[in-house]
Amino acid sequence: MGCKGYLRTLAVSGSALALSSALAQAADMPGYPLPPPQPQFRTSFIDANSGWYLRGDLGAHWGLIGGAESASPPNPTDNSLGSGMTASLGAGIKSSWLRTDVTIDYASPVKYQGTVAAAGDTTAKIQATTALFNGYIDLGTWYRFTPYIGGGAGVAYARVSDYVGTAAPPVAGEAAKNRWNFAWAGMAGVAAPIAHNMLIDVGYRYLNIGNLSTGSDAFAATTFKNVAAHELRVGLRWSFDDLRYTR
Repeated sequence: MGCKGYLRTLAVSGSALALSSALAQAADMPGYPLPPPQPQFRTSFIDANSGWYLRGDLGAHWGLIGGAESASPPNPTDNSLGSGMTASLGAGIKSSWLRTDVTIDYASPVKYQGTVAAAGDTTAKIQATTALFNGYIDLGTWYRFTPYIGGGAGVAYARVSDYVGTAAPPVAGEAAKNRWNFAWAGMAGVAAPIAHNMLIDVGYRYLNIGNLSTGSDAFAATTFKNVAAHELRVGLRWSFDDLRYTR
């Protein structure tokens, strides 16, 4: 083979290689079917954007009282209420950043003490069960923690019993006094997920159940003014919704 034949063979081989490269590039151009990308899954716990939930709470409460007024002066002074426990059950619904629920709370009896003639000579027990309609605003989620504020209004069924005044005998009329009162509350707290549909809720609540009256002694009844409580509560919220995943 001469020089010219060698060059002709080299040219034909180069053309074949160029054509193969062009066809390979054309196969990668738009319009040609490509295998779909494999989805990348990333799972994490998130609070459901909406849905029904049940809740249960346990806590401690510290009684507050604005004063005491006797129908026959002098009025008791140095008025105070003791502490006790509280338990609550409820159901509600969440929609984005807004939540509402209805709760029924039982508070254990707390002891009232006041002074007329000697320190602590006027005593009673106060117990209240409340039913409240509550609303909450969730303030965003940071590192899985969601702070919130809220308020509630409803009714309280309160019982004042074991009243001991300065008269003798201590109780000449009603041994106990029950009544329905308007009740209201203000709340703040933080919630965080601990399971697929479960959140733990740690919060503070101020609860006010208004004025209460004792049974009547020989000097008539005593009225307790502006009965309220500070409460620290820990609870669980269980959502009806299935676990949702982010991708």
